[in-house]
Amino acid sequence: MNRLREIESFVGVVESGGFAAAADLEGVSRALMSRTVLELEKRLGARLLHRTTRKISLTAAGEAYYRSCREILQQLNMADQLAQNERANASGELRISAPVSFGIAHLAPLWGKFLERAPDVRPVIALSDSLVDVVAEGFDLAIRIARPVESSLVHRRLASTPLVMCASPEYLERYGTPKVPADLSSHQSIAYSNFCERNEWRLLEHSTGIEHIARTHPVMAANNGETCVAAAQAGVGLVLQPGFLVCQSIERGLLVPVLEDFAPPPIGIYAVYPSRHQLPAKTRVAIDFFAEQWADAPWASPVRA
Repeated sequence: MNRLREIESFVGVVESGGFAAAADLEGVSRALMSRTVLELEKRLGARLLHRTTRKISLTAAGEAYYRSCREILQQLNMADQLAQNERANASGELRISAPVSFGIAHLAPLWGKFLERAPDVRPVIALSDSLVDVVAEGFDLAIRIARPVESSLVHRRLASTPLVMCASPEYLERYGTPKVPADLSSHQSIAYSNFCERNEWRLLEHSTGIEHIARTHPVMAANNGETCVAAAQAGVGLVLQPGFLVCQSIERGLLVPVLEDFAPPPIGIYAVYPSRHQLPAKTRVAIDFFAEQWADAPWASPVRA
């Protein structure tokens, strides 16, 4: 017999004044209610109730046990209420994982506004370019910038960003500007090691939709986008990075887009979370907030020189 079920039945009998009334409240038979309390007494090795044909009363052991059980049930009810309130009201700790560069540049400026909207939520942000295990590491939400893969997790697309190929003016002056994807084989490049195909850049020709696979020759690799961009600005080689990382450098003339008629498809920026079922309000509010903030982000549009 479930111990909680035994406790609930015993407390019900005491508070309703008898087995029949408790059974009616629980929607079970009087015989089942009586058997449940008898099994509880047998398990405890103590008599909890004095029974007569007219009434029941607590033994000394039953009185002490009743007070403890009532307190346990009150605490359980409070725990249930807290959980229900958290689902209904945006509150509590919200653990979020996000990529380092994106988290610094495009999440960090939003936290003040987010906390104005959800003042009872306490964000705990972990920035990492590694692919975290959302469930095992206890995250409520992860921001991922990638093409989604099959997963037991739930994905919601928040925005998208183009991938932009660019290089510094000094590099292009020294080595020339590639005109077609085949020219990339004679150029230096900087590989982003978290790309699954970091040495092959798959480019779509805008006018025809034809895919071109360009084999690149990296002179260095990094698992952080800002490092790749900084190396490109220093004239190391060509780089292929999301628009949100290179748009300001292009605006300032530190980088120049190349092969603008050829580009990979945009990549999505996703909220990833364990389950859509009974999604806590704190997670739902955060996801809706990010989607709203990034709906018209300048880095979501094609980047032009």
